[in-house]
Amino acid sequence: MLNRERYRAATPVWLHLMHILLLGSGGREHALAWKIAASPLVTKLWCAPGNAGIAREAECVALDASDHAAVIEFCKRHAVDLVVVGPETPLVAGIVDDLAAHGIKAFGPSQLAARLEGSKGFTKALCTEFGIPTGAYGRFSDADAALAYVRAKGAPIVVKADGLAAGKGVVVAQTLREAEDAIAMMFDGAFGAAGAEVVIEEFLSGREISFFALSDGETAIALASAQDHKRVFDHDEGPNTGGMGAYSPTPFVTPEIHAEIIAKIILPTVTGMKARGTPFRGVLYAGVMLTPDGPKLFEYNVRFGDPECQVLMLRMMSDIVPAMLASCDGQLKNFDLRWYPESALTVVMAAKGYPGDYVKGTRIEGLDEAASVEGVEIFHAGTTSKNGAILSNGGRVLNVCASGKSITEAQHRAYAAVDRIQWPQGFCRRDIGWQAVERERG
Repeated sequence: MLNRERYRAATPVWLHLMHILLLGSGGREHALAWKIAASPLVTKLWCAPGNAGIAREAECVALDASDHAAVIEFCKRHAVDLVVVGPETPLVAGIVDDLAAHGIKAFGPSQLAARLEGSKGFTKALCTEFGIPTGAYGRFSDADAALAYVRAKGAPIVVKADGLAAGKGVVVAQTLREAEDAIAMMFDGAFGAAGAEVVIEEFLSGREISFFALSDGETAIALASAQDHKRVFDHDEGPNTGGMGAYSPTPFVTPEIHAEIIAKIILPTVTGMKARGTPFRGVLYAGVMLTPDGPKLFEYNVRFGDPECQVLMLRMMSDIVPAMLASCDGQLKNFDLRWYPESALTVVMAAKGYPGDYVKGTRIEGLDEAASVEGVEIFHAGTTSKNGAILSNGGRVLNVCASGKSITEAQHRAYAAVDRIQWPQGFCRRDIGWQAVERERG
């Protein structure tokens, strides 16, 4: 009989039968859990805190990711080989550093490298220093100076809280009055410490896309492109949200544009972060505007997008676990990822009232019937399970995903599944992927 613990101790980590802990509870984490659980390298997967859908892929545990000591203790007790950090807040709080100090490997950037998302001003300064194309900007810790800047520049203009504000700290002001109101709101404490400093940026016109790359601190390899739909209602109307749907690949990232984003945005960022002594390891998620002057960076995130992660995981043919290990260990140089050629699309179902006030605890039915549609996979976000029933437990609640030979086919399958879900208290956009569908129709 193979002595499991002796085998684990004597085997290189690449060949371990691994114990993995995933942190998070959203649709992104369900997609990651689904992909990680499919790896033949993984013998045990936990998720903290998880959700009703993740519970099918992993053992959900009541751990608070903000309690670093508790996470470390859990990892030691259960011989966790790798921690995968889903959301940005623990990364910006330095959980990867704290785990590393105890000899625990974690996928994601250090606290200093996570400033790419944790501080808009930090990223803008990096762009200036290393010649990364981005919009003109000013950085302010004083409301009067910020107001003087926007009055000099005029509208439209973009006002951002410098720190993390759960995706809500950005105001695209179409008028001077909107910009002035946004500045007042931020300096009045609407986002707490995140708004103590404000970044004001040139409004970039063009097509917005999401571009993902894995980095190991030295090099980077591109993941697939995607396009998110931020506005809550059809035709891109209403307030911004965390994302109401996404698709991949986007036809607007041609091979030439792909190469330009890698050469002018991704690689200079990796080089710049290394030069500053804060190498970036993990997922680089670039928000890029395809402007008439070429691709320009408007923001960085330091983790997978949500809901973009859902479509990326559907399209990724390769095992994700070796890719994560290669990122942690500086081994991406000779690494390659394979992708399915099919398109993927996800529709977010949200609780009525989102992104404002919404009710939790409403019953959702028809999920098994919806999942029986060809090519469909349903990833849970804000859900919980009670007495065998699935109940809503957040704003964005479900991700109804589908693959297809084209964006049009994936869209058709996703909405066929949506129509089988019985949840009167939920809603979704009905036009996810519309730009690509129009393009496919010619």
